This record gives sequence, structure tokens and C-alpha cells, in this order.
Amino acid sequence: MLVISKELVEKLTAHLESAYPEEGAGFLLGGDGEVREIFPLPNAREDGARRNRYLITPEDYITAEVKAAELGVDLIGVFHSHPDCPNVPSEYDREWAQPFFSYLITRVNEGKAVSHRSWKLAEDRSKYDEEEVEITK
Repeated sequence: MLVISKELVEKLTAHLESAYPEEGAGFLLGGDGEVREIFPLPNAREDGARRNRYLITPEDYITAEVKAAELGVDLIGVFHSHPDCPNVPSEYDREWAQPFFSYLITRVNEGKAVSHRSWKLAEDRSKYDEEEVEITK
């Protein structure tokens, strides 16, 4: 289960809606399945591919690790949007995913977030399993 506050969902949603019609992305920071902060990132993918792909650079990853250390938490996952398509991981998502991370995917239809689903990659990298998302007050 992935636990995230309503306040953080609102921040995450604002970031992903502002990226529309391109994919938006960022890191989930926290521990023990609880998101305690989000770390929004610009989509570093080249201009023509941002509509259906996001890229987190090695520099983004290091910056997020430093931020997590400052807060005394860990990187526990990645969030990103799927503009105008289902929030189910793609084969591309699976190829780049890491086991043990939560992957929160938000469906953004016509500029508005409509649903959030979270997934974890199987240890053998063969598939994703959906995990429950609990939004707290």
C-alpha cells in the first residue's frame, strides 16, 4: 500500500496538470510505504517525445537523493502522468523501472487529473502488480 496525504496529492496533481499535454514526473520521498514529500521535476525528454515519455536525468536523481537525505527520508518511488490515456504502466515504463519503487501514475484527461494508480515492479522485472493507494487527510 502507498499512503499519501491529500495535500501532497494536490501538489503532485498541480505539477502534472501544468505539464499537460506532455508527461510530467517527479520522485516520491518517504519511507515504509508512506509518501512524506514529493520532488517534482521538469521532463528532460527531447521536445518531440514529451507527449508520451518522460526522462529523469542522473543529475535529477542525485539532487533528489540529496533532498531526501536532508529530510531524513528515502526515495520510495516515481510519479508521472499519462496524458489522455490509461494510467497503466507501459512496456517502456517496465523497461526503465526499478524493483521496490512505487510508480504512481496519474491519468490526465484534457488537462485535468482524473485518477491515481500505483504499481510495483515484480522482482524478476516480468510485470507490475498494482498496489492500493490510500489518500489521508
